[in-house]
Amino acid sequence: HSEFTQGRVVITGVAAFLAGVVLLQWQAWLPTPGLLLLILPLLYLARRYPAFLLPALFGLGFLWALLHAHWLLSRELPTELEGLDVKVQGVISGLPAADEDRVSFDLSPDRMVADGVEIQPPGKIRLNWYGKVPPLVPGEHWQLMVRLKRPHGFMNPGGFDYEGWLFQNRIRARGYVREDPDNRRLAGSSPVYALQRLRQEIRELIDRQFAGRQAAGQLKALVIGDRDGLSRSDWELFRATGTNHLVAISGLHIGIVAGLAFFLGRRIWSCSSRLLLLYPAPVAGAVFALAMATLYAGLAGFSIPTQRALIMLSVVMGAILMKRNLAPFRSMSSALLLVLLIDPLAVLSPGFWLSFLAVGVILFGMSGQLHRPGLIRSWIGVQWFIALGLAPVLLAAHLEVPLVAPLVNLLAVPFYSLLVIPLALCGTLLSLTWEAVGSPLLQLAAWFLDISREVLILFAEPGLSFSLPGEFPAYLWAGVCVGTLLLLSPAGVPGRWLGIILLLPLGLVNTTKTPQAGELWFDLLDVGQGLSAVIQTRHHLLVYDAGPRFSTDFDAGSAVLVPFLQQRGIKTIHKVVLSNGDDDHQGGFLSLKDQFPIGEVLSGEPQRIKGGDAQYCRAGDQWSWEGVHFEFLHPRDPGAWSGNDASCVLRVTHAAGSLLLSGDIESAAESALLRENRAGLRSDLVLVPHHGSRTSSTQAFVERIRPRYALVSSGYINRYRFPREEVVARWEKQGAKVFNTADSGAIHFRMGADGRLHGPESYRETAKRYWHQGTLKEKQDRGTTGPRNNKVETPDP
Repeated sequence: HSEFTQGRVVITGVAAFLAGVVLLQWQAWLPTPGLLLLILPLLYLARRYPAFLLPALFGLGFLWALLHAHWLLSRELPTELEGLDVKVQGVISGLPAADEDRVSFDLSPDRMVADGVEIQPPGKIRLNWYGKVPPLVPGEHWQLMVRLKRPHGFMNPGGFDYEGWLFQNRIRARGYVREDPDNRRLAGSSPVYALQRLRQEIRELIDRQFAGRQAAGQLKALVIGDRDGLSRSDWELFRATGTNHLVAISGLHIGIVAGLAFFLGRRIWSCSSRLLLLYPAPVAGAVFALAMATLYAGLAGFSIPTQRALIMLSVVMGAILMKRNLAPFRSMSSALLLVLLIDPLAVLSPGFWLSFLAVGVILFGMSGQLHRPGLIRSWIGVQWFIALGLAPVLLAAHLEVPLVAPLVNLLAVPFYSLLVIPLALCGTLLSLTWEAVGSPLLQLAAWFLDISREVLILFAEPGLSFSLPGEFPAYLWAGVCVGTLLLLSPAGVPGRWLGIILLLPLGLVNTTKTPQAGELWFDLLDVGQGLSAVIQTRHHLLVYDAGPRFSTDFDAGSAVLVPFLQQRGIKTIHKVVLSNGDDDHQGGFLSLKDQFPIGEVLSGEPQRIKGGDAQYCRAGDQWSWEGVHFEFLHPRDPGAWSGNDASCVLRVTHAAGSLLLSGDIESAAESALLRENRAGLRSDLVLVPHHGSRTSSTQAFVERIRPRYALVSSGYINRYRFPREEVVARWEKQGAKVFNTADSGAIHFRMGADGRLHGPESYRETAKRYWHQGTLKEKQDRGTTGPRNNKVETPDP
């Protein structure tokens, strides 16, 4: 009874500590460091008074995460250095990744000089080196002239929090390498990065043996955790079949290697009676398992998921080494506490929750069984527990739940575990010393991967997944969680069938948010140096521009537009207007077309639109949706205009106000608009032409529009310095409030059926966490707006 009580205290105590850590990560602003003085009193209360144990542990979790956050944020790049030339010395700390016209790599700086003054370097820096790049090897010490900026990412509903990912990975600045005669490799190479150099050697070996084959990307992902070789089609296939985890080195892969090493080490040790007299075979197996798992994690670059898996494994193997029998839930709780103590930011990763919850639901589902099932039945049960137990978590995170995932993983996990991963690892290690022997094993692993891909394609049918757009009420989530626990309960638990009833709201309750009758929603999305906006009425949707394309597998369509529309529950796009043929306006169109049926595509330059039968937009063309009037005002003569001035200019009129979407028009097109629309240009909202360039927004045009809000879509610290200060001042002089997506993130307006204009809502404000860059107003209040003369950066995917 005492042991049971202690176990319950450990589990609830760790849960309280976890809750405190999570609460800190939800803060928009960090509390004052003065709160850290409460750590010692809380430690005293936790030890002295059992009644205060859980509240004290909750507070300690909050303060531990607070201490960690303040330490990381203290290593920020000074705002005044953004966009300036800075000389930095540091060590290449990860695998460089080549992509089209650049090489990306992480640098751990140890010295930084700006204008002859030495400054404290920030944390890790992510750099892009364009053009002809010399060979870069992990562990090398370099001196480089760079331009840097603070971490900044797109901020859109449904989108990926890139700033949070950078923060979790301790990357505190981004930038690019400048051409400079002082750029050079310095003497010496750190031995600490020997494993990283081995990773690069393995990558080159796989590229050499499998040049041009799709299996090369998966082999590099499985052996060294390098997923840069996986294409977008690869990820879509894994996502549709629920097999993403098979190509991400984490708990599954570390567990496979550790399990094989444990049984192999124990077997070899048992062959010698002399060795058995020294240490028991299980102890030797545990040591060998930890050693091989650590080596595998090192080959994967000690990424955050592998660190977490190593900690969990260390708790289990540590119990064997200390000859202690830890209850499963106590082992999991101990591993969870260690992860939180080492890295409180782990809770920001979906993998953290999925890995611990997967273990938890398996333990919960397998406990209480009166009879031990056979191997096959147990494996089927495990897949059922994981699929059912993790489904609410995936749905709450607005992720898809592939319905075929249990069946696919039932076959794919043992296939990878028993064949692919052992062959890939053995073939790689042998190839490093004896390629003639190792290469056939690698070839066999690649052949198995080719087969598995073809099988996965058969299961990746569209529509075989379930998602939950919009916001699900909290009281229904509580019922879903109870229902899931009931269905996971052992046979014989009364009322298990009620779990099915409690899960029914997932399929019956409509959580999608749509405009009410007579409403119009307008969203200007944050796509960097480009443009994309969405107009939605009760039953129709229009997309105006699709944002830029950044690389072969990364564009604003897949990164911003598609997640935004999916989160809204959109099924069909009725019209797409691609204002002109420039890449920053149509770059994401193909990704959009791949995911949604599109009714009509219009453009000022339809001949330049890739992948669609686009038609000309013509001044005078008009239509109405649910009482909202749409009319093109430019170009008057299709084909007579080209480039920026060919942009489709669309005016939207609602009872609550009007909206003018102007694309990239410049002064000539503005003059034509003024001549041809003497009484029809006044608008409440205007999209500032050409991202705020000084070639647009002429005085006469601004005076004629006289908007309440002038909206700019531009990239953070872009090389064009858009929007220009004089252009912003011109709009503000006419009484307009100017908002820029680079500072505000996505901007939302609602034209209500009550005849009122509601907004703007800045997504950077509503979704803010303490690691996010502030809005422009917040920067101005702190006097940290900084210079804006940097080169436009290709965002990382």
